[in-house]
Amino acid sequence: MRQLVLTRLLSVLPILLAVSLLTFMLTRMTSTDPVVQLLGPGASAADVAEYAHKLGLDLPLYQQFLNWLGDAVRGNLGVSLYTALPVASTLATGVSVTLTLALSGMTLALLMGIPLGIWGAVRHGSWADRLLSVFVSSGLAIPSIWLALLLSLAFAVKLQWFQVVGYTPFSQDPVEWARGLLLPAFALSVHTAAVIARQMRSAMIDVLRSSYVHALRARGIPQRLIIRRYAIRNALVPVLSVMAIQMSVLVGASIAVERIFAIPALGTLLIDSVVRGDFPVLQGAVVVIATIVLVVNLVTDIGYGLINPKVRAH
Repeated sequence: MRQLVLTRLLSVLPILLAVSLLTFMLTRMTSTDPVVQLLGPGASAADVAEYAHKLGLDLPLYQQFLNWLGDAVRGNLGVSLYTALPVASTLATGVSVTLTLALSGMTLALLMGIPLGIWGAVRHGSWADRLLSVFVSSGLAIPSIWLALLLSLAFAVKLQWFQVVGYTPFSQDPVEWARGLLLPAFALSVHTAAVIARQMRSAMIDVLRSSYVHALRARGIPQRLIIRRYAIRNALVPVLSVMAIQMSVLVGASIAVERIFAIPALGTLLIDSVVRGDFPVLQGAVVVIATIVLVVNLVTDIGYGLINPKVRAH
């Protein structure tokens, strides 16, 4: 198990370096000039050159990247070109809100997907299983963004049961915090719940058809005990991989859903930094998102090793 964790940790560094370099090059290839954005189109060439020198944007690209990388290793992601605030502190609040939204969506997806998958597998071929297939097909076909727009229109604008826009911190009002997260989290969860339910159903059917389950039935062990003690745990092994992928998808999808509900989080910072050409914030946001995805995969690998002893030695 220790070898598994060390191997995954060592693989994180080159991936983050590659993501940082790719993001740096892509941001510099855009037509947006942050100095012109800051000074306005009427600024003279001398003013533009002077301000670019002040920001270090007149250095060779490799020198700019090495300077950023050296600071990033020490935990300094730079300073926003527009607010003059540290990028790390600017992203801290947005990341916490984005992670809260993504984790809320995953929690709802698990609460729906795993029981439905077990239900469909136990009643394989029945009307309940066919009803689950309809739910899965509908969930896979509905885009999260479109669902978020419908939920916002129906429950926030028309019925006014939830707030239309904004975000209430948990420390300020836990009830309003939960009400503000419910619609966007549910919009994110439907597609993921359908994916998890389909995978859980398939895995449970395979487990219930396995030879060791037949042996347990032959020994007179009740079906309910077999499902609860043996089948669910073994069926969760392939579901973990799906959960890791879907968690990464939720982090990405939450960026768009945040804009629909005007939640001030990582998505807002990322989109605004692209529009304004705020390279340090954009670079830091992409690296933070990549780090979140890598951490999710690492946690999933550890969980996979705890459930499946066969992978602990690899």
